[in-house]
Amino acid sequence: MAITAEQVKTLREKTGAGMMECKAALTESNGNMDEAVTVLRKRGLAQAAKRAGRNTSQGLVSSYIHMGGKIGVLLEVNCESDFVARTEGFQTLVKEIAMHIAAAEPKYVRREDVPADLLEKEKAIYRAQFEGSGKPPQVIEKIIEGKLGSFYSQIVLLDQPSVRDQAVTIAQMVSQAVAKTGENIVVSRFSRFKLGEGAAE
Repeated sequence: MAITAEQVKTLREKTGAGMMECKAALTESNGNMDEAVTVLRKRGLAQAAKRAGRNTSQGLVSSYIHMGGKIGVLLEVNCESDFVARTEGFQTLVKEIAMHIAAAEPKYVRREDVPADLLEKEKAIYRAQFEGSGKPPQVIEKIIEGKLGSFYSQIVLLDQPSVRDQAVTIAQMVSQAVAKTGENIVVSRFSRFKLGEGAAE
């Protein structure tokens, strides 16, 4: 049977698992939501969301230099134990994220980091596009919310599709690592430097 985007969305909200994992679980359970949740639980992906509140005082500060020294990234990713921080899987994740930051130029780690005034400015631009359209205000607001999703995916690291695999966001990559390690993993902060960017005009 065909699995709808709405079913995938519902399962993602229930479990915190990635889009592709949710689709695979729904296909395996013939669209049965409860069975799909069970499938994901067995794989450990549903636990990722539950671990989100755990303390993360270990981890890595990593750097990545790209294009012969023209672009550099400094990144901090935290986990719960030094043991996980030293695993190859965790170090690979951190390196992947740093390389992604170099290529995709995110400005913020998460949506909550985007300044309120920048969001309002963006919303005002969208509203202006619908002036005189005759659409009801609630419809316009829904369209604006949809446009904001696209806006976030351009500037927010966790919302961006991975430069290596466009079907997976950085947040989903982190969730998958949480499922594998059994620990909470948090992208704390990053700085991206581009040669000449800070130079006076």
